[in-house]
Amino acid sequence: MNFIIEHNFWNFLFMTVIIAGGAAFMAGRALASTWRPIWLPMMYMIPLAAALRFFHYALFNGTLLSAHYFLVDLAVLVLATVLGYRLMRTQQMTTQYPWLYERAGPLSWKSRKN
Repeated sequence: MNFIIEHNFWNFLFMTVIIAGGAAFMAGRALASTWRPIWLPMMYMIPLAAALRFFHYALFNGTLLSAHYFLVDLAVLVLATVLGYRLMRTQQMTTQYPWLYERAGPLSWKSRKN
């Protein structure tokens, strides 16, 4: 398990999942609400993952220049971003176009049967 979380699981959970993941989730929701394409929020997570790597380094003596830990952080942030994006987009499609679409789950919608 140390292969993924660096030195301390609680640092990873607090900084990467809760703090940065929450910011990524909100960024995904904000970008979906302005009808941006799905690839754009994912691209915005690259600088956030770099900043997160710096915070791990500065606050917890983590590894600054590690491709592996950067990619793990980036994967968590992209997952949170896409989750927020899809939740908002599903809400948009089903509330703004209720005559065309209905919810097919929390992350998707389907065409209404006429």
